[in-house]
Amino acid sequence: MKNTYLTSYFPLMSIILFSLALAIRVELWLLDFLKKIGIYKGMLEFFSEGGIKLSLLILLVVVFFMVFAALKLVADTINGMSLLFFSKDSEGDSLKKIRSGSIIYFVGSALSVASMYSFIGIGAILLITTVIYFIYFVHKTSQDLSAGGIIGMIFFQVVVWASLLTGVFYLSIKIYNSVIASLPV
Repeated sequence: MKNTYLTSYFPLMSIILFSLALAIRVELWLLDFLKKIGIYKGMLEFFSEGGIKLSLLILLVVVFFMVFAALKLVADTINGMSLLFFSKDSEGDSLKKIRSGSIIYFVGSALSVASMYSFIGIGAILLITTVIYFIYFVHKTSQDLSAGGIIGMIFFQVVVWASLLTGVFYLSIKIYNSVIASLPV
């Protein structure tokens, strides 16, 4: 018996595991940074060491959870729009076909937990997982696409994601420069 809802919790678990891996790595870096600049000793007057670590971990998991959940929402919207524009399928069969692709992200998130002591490892696993899922997405939906539709869908996805990431990077650099310029030196 094959139940279509068997893997419905995989996206949530993937987001939680990726968030946990990144939160642990950032927490270790943040604790080291706070110790180097001398704030950590002052924090120990108000919290226990375990309380500081647990509070930071929970806060970082929540922040990364929100980021990954927002990225999943954006990715689902972009996938749906690309299918709307380029697919001949009007019944939603393509969406049913790609549902089991959440296993790819689940496996990637489990690997990221194993690599939680390396920013590069977590980033590489996330990037590789995303590329594998994109290939899976194109392969599964290609049956309902013409050759031009496949090219259009790939182009659409690449352009939208590149625009979003470039825009966020540009705004981050702009804000960083404005903060640095406003510091009295």
